[in-house]
Amino acid sequence: MRITDTGPVRRPTSYRRRLAIGAVTALVLGLTAACGGDDDPTKSADQQQLGDGETLTITTFGEFGYDELIEEWNKENPDVQVEQTKVSLWDDWKNELNTLLQANEGLPDIVAIEGDFMPALVAAPERWVDLSGEDVDGRWLEFKSDAATTADGKLLGYATDAGPEAICYRADLFQKAGLPTDRAEVAALMTTWEDYYALGEQFVAKSDAQWYDASGSVAQAMLNQVEFPFEQEDNTVNVENDELRAVYDTVTGNADALSTGAAQWSDDWTAGFQKDGFATIPCPGWMRSNIRDNTGNPAPKGVVWDVADVFPGGGGNWGGSYLTIPQSSPHQEPAKEFAAWITAPEQQIRIFEQYGNFPSQVAALEDPALLKSADPYFNDAPVGEIFSNRASAITTQPYHGPLYSDILGKFQEAITRVDQGGDAKESWETFVTEVAALQ
Repeated sequence: MRITDTGPVRRPTSYRRRLAIGAVTALVLGLTAACGGDDDPTKSADQQQLGDGETLTITTFGEFGYDELIEEWNKENPDVQVEQTKVSLWDDWKNELNTLLQANEGLPDIVAIEGDFMPALVAAPERWVDLSGEDVDGRWLEFKSDAATTADGKLLGYATDAGPEAICYRADLFQKAGLPTDRAEVAALMTTWEDYYALGEQFVAKSDAQWYDASGSVAQAMLNQVEFPFEQEDNTVNVENDELRAVYDTVTGNADALSTGAAQWSDDWTAGFQKDGFATIPCPGWMRSNIRDNTGNPAPKGVVWDVADVFPGGGGNWGGSYLTIPQSSPHQEPAKEFAAWITAPEQQIRIFEQYGNFPSQVAALEDPALLKSADPYFNDAPVGEIFSNRASAITTQPYHGPLYSDILGKFQEAITRVDQGGDAKESWETFVTEVAALQ
């Protein structure tokens, strides 16, 4: 990605999804020396069948869409009953997971992991079961399976979903500002980031609303198209590169004119949905449920959300989680069987239709049920076709080294400082200094 205009013109690292991965990586790497339990956490637990009254346990966070599927599994598999614990936020589950890892006890049989956590597991895989096998080879989009695979070929997680990005927009606010509302026409107006920002200037000139939801979310969207935003392939940190600086300058240069100034996932951000605060939002499939929940379902009278089959600059992926199995599980085979079933194409399509989480299985992307899927809340947009197209457009995946999320957090903080009135140059210098302190 190249940004040519850096003058004026948040799945971001959010309060919901932010991960202090440097600290987590240090924790994972040092677990064998700091365990509270009696057993070696890197060795497989003694395996046993589920006894009467015992259940296979899984902990998820946010909304994986598993409630109905687990009920179905339990009806069809009376000898392997599954019990799900749902934690509302990834950060909450991450903190609890850290505690359980330190104590070396209390982990569920299946652990749901946010995608940005996978570098920590891949860097120290000894505590996790290798899930690779001929029966699952080639099931997932390559970039999803690659992110969970160690150098020697161990697959540590089954991908639950992917996050190909489109642009969701308020067609009613577009109409009031004199812009086209047809999704094909809208898509044609924002194929590049330069076009996206220029269209935003047209919009705010004729509207009381802002152009996008948060500077942090747009920054994350742009970073999703940079191959090496923070670290090189050998994990050498390099934040003073042209592409990263271009993203920073573009986002901070447009903040006053086009952004709400709210931090994504904050109360102010949520209120923006309810008071016509902004017109567009970078939109992976899972974002649709956030839009529905925050706007209101059904939508207030006159509010019309739609989805444009476009993402400025080409394609980008934001988000996607994994199911992993710790070595401490005494029920690894049934856990693998269940994890493989619930991440299979058929189940992923059903979850997409109900919750919006886009499938990460290759076979699911070709299924007519997915391609025909439409979303009434989003003006009957053909979301199956749109997000399939957006998945096909992904050509770059940012490299995630061990410090990726720590640095990303510092980057977002630098942008937030500018949103709150800070000097962009000084905030950048602070960011560079803070990153140096992480190494």
